[in-house]
Amino acid sequence: MSSLERSSRPARGHAHAEPAPGSGRDADVLVVGGGHAGIEAASAAARLGARVVLVSFRRDRIGEMSCNPAIGGLGKGQLVREVDALGGVMGLAADRTGIQFKMLGTGKGAASQGPRCQSDRHLYREDVTRTLEALPNVRVVEGAAESFVVDARGPRPRVRGVRLADGTELDAAAVVVTTGTFLRAVMHTGEHTSPGGRVGETTSGGLSVEMQRLGVALGRLKTGTPPRLDARSIDWARLAPERGDARPTPFSFRTPRAGFPSLPQAACFVTWTNERTHALIRANIHRAPMYAGRIHGVGPRYCPSVEDKVMRFADRERHQIFLEPESLSTDVVYVNGVSTSLPAEVQEELMHSIEGLERARFLRHGYAVEYDFALPSGLDPTLASLAVPGLFLAGQINGTSGYEEAAAQGLVAGANAALWSLGRAPFVLARHEAYIGVLIDDLVVSQPVEPYRMFTSRAEHRLLLRADNADRRLTALGAELGLVGDAELARLAEREVRIRAARALLDSLRGPEWGHRTLAEALKRPEVTWLELEARYPEVRALALDVDDRAAVEVDVKYAGYIAREQREVERLRHQEEVEIPADLDYRALGGLANEARAKLAELRPRTLGAAGRIAGVRPPDVALLAIHVARRSRERAPKP
Repeated sequence: MSSLERSSRPARGHAHAEPAPGSGRDADVLVVGGGHAGIEAASAAARLGARVVLVSFRRDRIGEMSCNPAIGGLGKGQLVREVDALGGVMGLAADRTGIQFKMLGTGKGAASQGPRCQSDRHLYREDVTRTLEALPNVRVVEGAAESFVVDARGPRPRVRGVRLADGTELDAAAVVVTTGTFLRAVMHTGEHTSPGGRVGETTSGGLSVEMQRLGVALGRLKTGTPPRLDARSIDWARLAPERGDARPTPFSFRTPRAGFPSLPQAACFVTWTNERTHALIRANIHRAPMYAGRIHGVGPRYCPSVEDKVMRFADRERHQIFLEPESLSTDVVYVNGVSTSLPAEVQEELMHSIEGLERARFLRHGYAVEYDFALPSGLDPTLASLAVPGLFLAGQINGTSGYEEAAAQGLVAGANAALWSLGRAPFVLARHEAYIGVLIDDLVVSQPVEPYRMFTSRAEHRLLLRADNADRRLTALGAELGLVGDAELARLAEREVRIRAARALLDSLRGPEWGHRTLAEALKRPEVTWLELEARYPEVRALALDVDDRAAVEVDVKYAGYIAREQREVERLRHQEEVEIPADLDYRALGGLANEARAKLAELRPRTLGAAGRIAGVRPPDVALLAIHVARRSRERAPKP
């Protein structure tokens, strides 16, 4: 069975057996929202041959980096690599507009390393907008989507387009909603509130009402952003610089290594909060909207506000702050680590308490945003709504945080919306195939109580899902589907030739310093690295492998035993992933299940035994018992001989 066949098995709720006719419509796929999810959704659908309309509040804010001007990180960088391996936009745009590149986690094993770059936010926005507008079957419409156009015929209402605030109706076979933090969004700075999901932009309330009317369950979450300062007012001489890698690694496998990076590289700088900062926060904590009870949505645990850091970690004497340039062409500095919604005058006082920022001028104060999100357990693994045929959701609307998580969901939702509209089988990535598969599986089998963020620790098969091998895992699959073209297949084939040649050389050369063992055997030793072999052997040096090829060869050799064990574990778990639980199974009637397991299973209704086992509160004995009930149900329903 091919990877495509494994990954494209039909998913419950994806009604691809009910394709919509393609004639007489404005588009096959209509994407609402021009953020990172919307861009990848529109691009993926277009690459599959669908006619796409993307609706955005403002054309000039497509691809906006609403928060930090950076792409990637641990876990997140792997997502960007996978989006790129499937033909996506984000990796190439990051490479063309990056002003500092750094491989994180280099002190750890290969499975824990991830690329990150500081971006020029203005150039990034311009780059992705150009890419999107250059696609011949994508049309951008400026406007606010206020409601769905619904076809009430048939057993269930079906979304067939959207209605804009000016009354314009746009008709489509499938609609992908990627509204980010804009659904019934409220911005908070101290006691001051205003509607909007981002400074200078409005909010959308109509779609929230519409989704609830159609049976989509909604919740409330919170996110935040730090102040922006004027670089000319910062005392840089007193701060420590944080520079990128001397030999930067691009995100995209398609980025030419020669001449990379194309932009001048910039340094970030480090400073710290102190006891005076903390005292100011404690004295004014009653004015923070979260602590005053004015915000009810839960914020991201792994990107807390500076108020949360000080109150939750009272024993910490200081917290690190990164001062990050937002662009090569402006003096705007992003204060990473000081996300806050305290009143403006308090923000200024606490910022002036920090070394190097004593005379800092504010260009924008920090603020929090509270917004609606759709409970992702109401989606199937294609990111199609279980309640409403024709509706797909991607990005922060599904309870995630981060550009990278949004882009990954956008690609999957856009591809599946196109496949659905064109009458083709859906596309699903398993947990052992991609971090994208981990992300979506985590969302649809759980009920997030806080914005979801990707980490390498979330992937149980992370040794197989490294940043260096994303193309080797996914590009051929993307080509079978139609997301990736012949040029990328040829590039992948050339890379495989280089890797095989390197492996053959390591098997053929022997070194006296290694007891005349082959270089492959020597490389298995923990203390031996590829760079050491390059330094000792001209033949190895002559291969001139780039950083990704070196990593692939070194990991394949050094961790061969562990990789084989991981693959055996994948095969062992595959059976549970393929055993589907009947959609109408009454968990309350099943004897022997623990009460917590019964409640969680009834609430989340996992699709397979494997998904059931990943729900918090469902123990292995519960899964074993559930397997017995499912098998008995299957025997009872089997045709009699």
